[in-house]
Amino acid sequence: MSETRTFATTNILVVGTGGQGVMTATEILAEAAIALGHDVKKTEVAGMAQRGGVVSSHLRFGQRVLSPQITPGSADVLLGFEAAEAMRWRHMLRPDGLVLMNTGRLVPPVVDLGLFDYPADPVAAMRAAGTHVVSFDASAIAEALGNFRLGNTVMLGAISDHLPFPAEVLERCILKRFASKKAELVELNRQAFAAGRRAAEDAEHAAQAEVGLV
Repeated sequence: MSETRTFATTNILVVGTGGQGVMTATEILAEAAIALGHDVKKTEVAGMAQRGGVVSSHLRFGQRVLSPQITPGSADVLLGFEAAEAMRWRHMLRPDGLVLMNTGRLVPPVVDLGLFDYPADPVAAMRAAGTHVVSFDASAIAEALGNFRLGNTVMLGAISDHLPFPAEVLERCILKRFASKKAELVELNRQAFAAGRRAAEDAEHAAQAEVGLV
């Protein structure tokens, strides 16, 4: 008799600005969950994404998922491609949830329009509110690898060790997208994924040391 697997529902909210690969990252996370037999639901909201507008994407997966919408206070992980956007969506996180935040500054249009003041220090503000934040400059890592667009792979590497399945499953889904293209792109994305994992791990250790946990 085959074993029946059961999965708890995981809620991931991915936020950022247009051009950062928010929707692509969510699609890849969904593909990885589907590959392991999860029921998956996702939805996106893009405000002029092609012009750099704000973008949010809800992803829920588990044994049986009826709605793609994450309710406020229930996100397990908030994956913030842009720091101010991560802070703006903090209310969606559950009390013991995790924020993985790119500190590379890319000012959203809502700031330019005067609808939202850019926070002086999003990381400090969120930590002061009691939020578990792991922050690092994914944009700088991508630039160092030679392509700003690698930032979404860096962020996927960062979240890979905070998912209910092995990081290698997610990495395979990323690299599969480039298998028919240049081998150089496969290798660059492999490096970006590994760099994101290291950056998140190092940032977590630094945050723990700051509060005396290590």
